[in-house]
Parts: sequence; structure tokens; C-alpha cells
Amino acid sequence: MMAVKSKSADANPVRKYFDAVDAALDGLDTYLSEETSPLYQHDLVGATVAEYLARLRGSFDSWQHRLAFADKFRVSQSESGFPAFQNVLDLEIDRREAKQRLAAMQDEETLRKEMVDFILTKKAMPEPLLRTMAERRYLESVRDRQHFSPLVLPRTIRVSVNQKTRRPYYIVHWGYYDGSANLPLVYMVALEDSSEDMVKTLVSGDGKLKKDVEVPLPVEGLLNPELANRFDAFCEKNSSYSLTLSTIASSLDKDFDNLHPKQVRRFVLGPFYHADITSHGERVEKILQKVHRADNQWLLTWTIQEIYSAHEKPAKWGLWGGDPAREEFFINTDDLDCARMGVSAFENHALVPHEAYQAVFASGERETLFEDYKTHVISGGQVLRNF
Repeated sequence: MMAVKSKSADANPVRKYFDAVDAALDGLDTYLSEETSPLYQHDLVGATVAEYLARLRGSFDSWQHRLAFADKFRVSQSESGFPAFQNVLDLEIDRREAKQRLAAMQDEETLRKEMVDFILTKKAMPEPLLRTMAERRYLESVRDRQHFSPLVLPRTIRVSVNQKTRRPYYIVHWGYYDGSANLPLVYMVALEDSSEDMVKTLVSGDGKLKKDVEVPLPVEGLLNPELANRFDAFCEKNSSYSLTLSTIASSLDKDFDNLHPKQVRRFVLGPFYHADITSHGERVEKILQKVHRADNQWLLTWTIQEIYSAHEKPAKWGLWGGDPAREEFFINTDDLDCARMGVSAFENHALVPHEAYQAVFASGERETLFEDYKTHVISGGQVLRNF
């Protein structure tokens, strides 16, 4: 773990890190915003991931404000290249306290007047007042912006009916910042709900969504109010990066007799590589150091994992009890990586500035470094795909 200090002598590495992350998120935004992006072909994945990137930008914006008065900022230098989990926790605590702390501070106009008076009378910079002003602006950014919190609670974004099973069908997503891997994760699950109350409420006699029932999407939490709190708790306990998707999907299927997960996706943002900051990809970072422009000395990777139900085992009930319906999830055992990850399919992606890509190509290691990745190159504000 590396502590990036905010002192003036060390300001350059700090600025380079934040500028590089900002450029990487800009590039990923561009990739997501184009209608031909493969992520848009994955149903709602692209639009959903974009929401969490906006939250991550909010976090980075607040962290930059915090550096104006805090001593240091910790980055997972040897693992993910993203901010350490403690930064995420600190931001969450400050968010909860922001309103109260701002109320106890002088307003910005008063602070400005006191700074002017101090400069005129003391002939020096009012360091304590400057730090107070910086803290105030930080707390305002924390109060006013959304952030990527340790757990971004689930949200239902689509509701329909499976006409074959006559069950309501939901698409739900949530975010999780993994504290061990220091990685931002986004989850999406498509599931059916066989709860009697929800079937009666949402499903018409012809097996379609009732037209007279208004569902104001998006809905905070799982649409089923009887299960919403339990579902939140499940997401908090079962979203670790160390858990395979097969484990998460099977646990969800087992813990909720009336929820039937048909597909689970996980978007893993990172690792992030930087020539001067990270140390978890030695070959990559040595090549990036040869890139002339400092704002192009980075590489961002992400992974999309997916598991789906191949078959639903019907419920069996008898006089003395029985078993509810359970899913049988498909794991592609013909692919060793799929089998290791416990997934049906996955994709690795890499986003790299054009100058950095040229450096990789010139090194003769393009095939080695990007062998298992779909590589996307940023050039002139556009993303050139699948190099």
C-alpha cells in the first residue's frame, strides 16, 4: 500500500495519478457512450456501469478536495492500482457527518474576509484558514455528490413477466467496493419472483404485466418489499471479489426460496497500471515509463463475468415437506479459466492511450501482454476497438 502525500514537493506524483485516473475514466465513458459498444449489446450493462463510473468520479473529486488539507492518500500500489479501502470508508463517514460539520464552520464569505485581513496585517499566507476553506469545500463536495460507497444498495431497473412461468421478472443491480482487493465491483442479476403476493399484484390473467399497475422505475431496493431488506443484507455479505459467481448465484438461489436467479453478471473495474505509481505489473510499467507524455503513461483493465441458469429443477412437495424450485447453473468446464472463475463466460478488456499502445507494440510484447484481452485504444477522443 502506498501513501501518496499531498505536500508540495510530492505534488507531481499526486497530480499525475489523479490526472491519469481521470483520463482513464474519460476513455471508459467514451467507450460506454457509443451505441456500438459491446457493453450496450449486453442489455443494460453499459448504461448501468456508466452510473457507477459517475459515482467513482464523485469519489475521486472529493478525494482531490480532501488532499488540500489532509496529509496523504493511500493507493493500492501493488494490487489494484485503485484507492485503498480506508479512503472509501473515510469518505462514507464524512458523508454522514458533512451537514453537521458544515453547520459548525464559518461560511465561505466570512473565511475569505478573514484571509484577506490576515494577509494585509500579517504579511503572510493564512495557512490555518486555507485548510479550513479546503475542508469546507471538501465537505460540500461530499454532501452534494454521489460516491462509490462500500455498498451501493440494490436498485430494480426493469420489471416484466416471464409468460412461460407467469412470474414477475426483475433486473437488479448494486455496487460493492471490495475491501481486500481494493476493486470497484458492479453486480447485475436477472431473477424471477414466485412470491404469491407479487404474482397476484403484477401478473395479469394472460400472463403479462398488468397495465393498471404503475411501477415507478428505478425502484430503490428489490421490488418485492417483503424481501427487500433481506436482499440488501445478502448483497452486503455476498459480494466479495473472492467469491465466484457460481457461489454467489447458488447462495442467492438457496437463501431465497421465492427468488430464482436466471443470470448474474459482475463487472470488475481494474487493475489500473501507472508508470510511476503502481508496481503490480512490472513489464507493463517498464513499457509505460518509455511513453513521453506523462498523461499517457497508464493502462486500465476490466473484466465482465457471467453465469446463467441452464435449467430450473422443479419444486417437489409432499405430505411431509419437500424442496422448492432450484436453479442449475452452467459453468463452462471446457474453458479452464471459466471453470476456475466459476462462470459461464467472461471477457477481459484493456483500455490504453494510443502512445502507450505504440510503446507496447514497439517493445515486441503486444501479443504477450494483451493475449487474453480485447484491447481498445484511445486516439483523438475516440476509442478504437479490438486491436
